Amino acid sequence: MLFLDSDSEAPLVSQIVSGIGRAIAEQRLRPGSKLPSIRKFAQTHGVSHFTVVEAYDRLVALGHLTPVRNAGFYVRGQAGEAPAPVAAVDATAGSEFDFDAQLLLHKVFQPLGMELRPGVGLLPHAWTDHDGLQRGLRALGRGDPSGFSGYGHTKGNERLRGKLADKLAAAQIVASAEHILLTSGASQALDLVSRYLVGHGDTVLVDEPGYHNLFLNLRLQGANLVGVPRTRDGLDLAALEAALVRHRPKVFFTNARLQCPTGTSLSLAVAHRLLQLAEKHDFLIVENDIYADLDPSGQQALAGMDQLSRVIYIGSLSKAIAPALRVGFIAAHRELIDELVPLKMASGLTSSEITEELALDILLQGRHRKHVKQLQDNLSQAHEAVARRLENVGMEIYLEPRAGLFLWARHRLMDDATLLATRAKAEKILLAPGQLFMPDARPIPWLRFNVAHSLDDRLYRFLERQADAHGLEPAQD
Repeated sequence: MLFLDSDSEAPLVSQIVSGIGRAIAEQRLRPGSKLPSIRKFAQTHGVSHFTVVEAYDRLVALGHLTPVRNAGFYVRGQAGEAPAPVAAVDATAGSEFDFDAQLLLHKVFQPLGMELRPGVGLLPHAWTDHDGLQRGLRALGRGDPSGFSGYGHTKGNERLRGKLADKLAAAQIVASAEHILLTSGASQALDLVSRYLVGHGDTVLVDEPGYHNLFLNLRLQGANLVGVPRTRDGLDLAALEAALVRHRPKVFFTNARLQCPTGTSLSLAVAHRLLQLAEKHDFLIVENDIYADLDPSGQQALAGMDQLSRVIYIGSLSKAIAPALRVGFIAAHRELIDELVPLKMASGLTSSEITEELALDILLQGRHRKHVKQLQDNLSQAHEAVARRLENVGMEIYLEPRAGLFLWARHRLMDDATLLATRAKAEKILLAPGQLFMPDARPIPWLRFNVAHSLDDRLYRFLERQADAHGLEPAQD
């Protein structure tokens, strides 16, 4: 049995990788041997689901393991030797089958053989700003290519930073171009801020449920994650205050509006209290506001109330334009931005000048605001349709935000949504069970539905069969 030392300076992921690697080298694990499932390993050793995912991924990259779809991880044989054949796996069978957390965390950008993907976190292709992209690309093609022969500005395109400063000013956030650092999407922005703020062993607060990729990033930094429960008006303030007293964290990462995965937003009262607590307990807030363009209410951001004093603001242009347009940004006080620049340069030099110039052209097109308004209207209509149809097949809706991408819902007679996601996967439907969004990866009944991807009748026929199997009465129209 592998021994893990939680008090060791070596990260748990490294301990797992080295321990399994030694067992393979000493032939205590023979070629073709099957490793415990991710869930079983996590339960046996008392570690996070995400820790095991990362360790197994590293062992695959090192050539020690071979992943077999729907079957698990096997010890690799000699170079080029395939693992021992495995029997077909019943996707609805017992505890040996795990819903693959990597499916959402690492492979969601591939077709996956899934015909329906209501669990994904991006817009459908048809809802993106095709016209804006085509116009922008044509404009780039007519320009002088010598302008893109270098690396570009370390902070990113200066004109785009100026345009974003104007955009922030319209949201009552006072910032100049020098307060903004452009990144390759909001994911890089979160990564830079995480690496700057968080050290090994630090305790940080996160939304519970919250953004799965952020959790993985923070765990790679060696952070101890403490979840703050989301409520219908934003946050459980009593739980937040208790966590602040007990853990004295230096930072809280949160989605203030149209949160992933619940769709909830902080009420004004909760937002004000959060800022008061940040001052009282001396911690920073990283506000991940990537869904701002999808919010027709124009709710004020935490950064607007705080004016970048204790709030570090992260935004994105990808959500409203197209996922492929990897342009995100960080807004913070000037000194912090200057300190983030070397981290950005070390991880990838400058961000893409070509992509940033394309984003600038789209923002300057007079039609972009019309596209955003149409997108908001489409999402609002989808929310109404999807909420009613989920209720009609026996699902409970947590909250109806009527904006943004997500609805949070559960099957009222299932304690673990992973079972439902596993059954759906067998029918080529990708659902996102709540376990993926919990800091400790524990199973819960809730699922995330992307309303823009949840309009197909086949989804509701599947869910209705599950309701019938559990004796649920469909809601009455």
